[in-house]
Amino acid sequence: MEQSATKPLPVAAEPTLSFDDVRKAAERISSHIVRTPTLRSQTLSAMIGADIWLKFENHQFTAAYKERGALNALMQLDEERKSRGVIAASAGNHAQGLSYHGTRLGIPVTIVMPRTTPLVKVMQTESVGGNVVLEGESFDDAYAHARKLEAELGMTFVHPFDDPHVAAGQGTVALEMLEDVPELDTLVVPIGGGGLSSGMSVAARGIKPDMRIYGVEALLYPSMYNHIKGTNLPIGGDTLAEGIAVFSPGTFTASVLKDQLDDILLVSESKIESALALLLQIEKTLVEGAGACGLAALMDNRDLFEGRKIGIVLSGGNIDTRLLANVLLRDLARSGRLARLRIGLQDRAGALFKVAKVFHEQNVNIIEVFHQRIFTHLPAKGLVTEIECEARDSAQLDALIAALHREGYEVRRVETD
Repeated sequence: MEQSATKPLPVAAEPTLSFDDVRKAAERISSHIVRTPTLRSQTLSAMIGADIWLKFENHQFTAAYKERGALNALMQLDEERKSRGVIAASAGNHAQGLSYHGTRLGIPVTIVMPRTTPLVKVMQTESVGGNVVLEGESFDDAYAHARKLEAELGMTFVHPFDDPHVAAGQGTVALEMLEDVPELDTLVVPIGGGGLSSGMSVAARGIKPDMRIYGVEALLYPSMYNHIKGTNLPIGGDTLAEGIAVFSPGTFTASVLKDQLDDILLVSESKIESALALLLQIEKTLVEGAGACGLAALMDNRDLFEGRKIGIVLSGGNIDTRLLANVLLRDLARSGRLARLRIGLQDRAGALFKVAKVFHEQNVNIIEVFHQRIFTHLPAKGLVTEIECEARDSAQLDALIAALHREGYEVRRVETD
């Protein structure tokens, strides 16, 4: 008998995420990923006034937690979809995690990236088996093309965050943290699209319903903050935390997080830079900007976290080496160990020698010297000299500047911010 034309079509069930989904994901993927350590930081604990535990997800093979969600999604495909392959739009850690585990499982993986993607990211994705397609000038262009290829070629699209299978895989981070340190009472988790934070929140509350959970976003990209709090803060700009720089959060993940988070904290670029440098100096571990956001939030909100036992996720360690060098040098400048001083001199023999003598007397090392005779407000017989120097600390630098003033020099410190 023919189906009635007036009978409504079945409505697809809304996606859900439960503690059992995360637990099953852990069983599914545990033998295929790195069981990263959760370790206490004695120094950071003393600095913050809390008990700080770090989850080293930067120790995964592709140096990011994204492997977990990608693998959980891949392992739930049927044989037909495996043979057709999967596709994603990503220029970051999702691309590498999906490519690595897809190749390992014999599943063809196509990654669509914008043409503007740095060559190193293309090469990294290809090196772990991904087939990279460059399309468009922006991520939105690449995303649209990926969805087009999905339909044309019958591939399965694996979203980097707005997918319950992906979020369940990411939630296994919290399971491991609470297995290692059951006494944790607070989690601080970076938020981009919301996959990691939604998965970890569901997992943590499934074990400890009274757990405090704070999401962290870069101040330049408060997309989930705006969505949940109903604000309209501006979004956009060059952030060090590019791994969580999204204009629109996930629809599914946002629906999960609105009932899970205690609050969302926003962190500035300078705090992210300082946290990244601190983790490298103290913990001897390299993180990307997004991976430093948890510590940045603690540094910026000490009163909120004082006395608590806190778990922080070092979510990834993929950072461009030139960018890393800039961050470390800027941190030295903020701490007073590096500085550039702009000094007015007379354009005559011996002038530079006399000012260098003051640096010598104060035991401050001169790194570079720059002369400027043309673009200056000084008279024609004057010049501006900029001297980059290295001091022991900010107190020694202040003593140098005071000594230069006593000698009659006009001195101005060139700020980094």
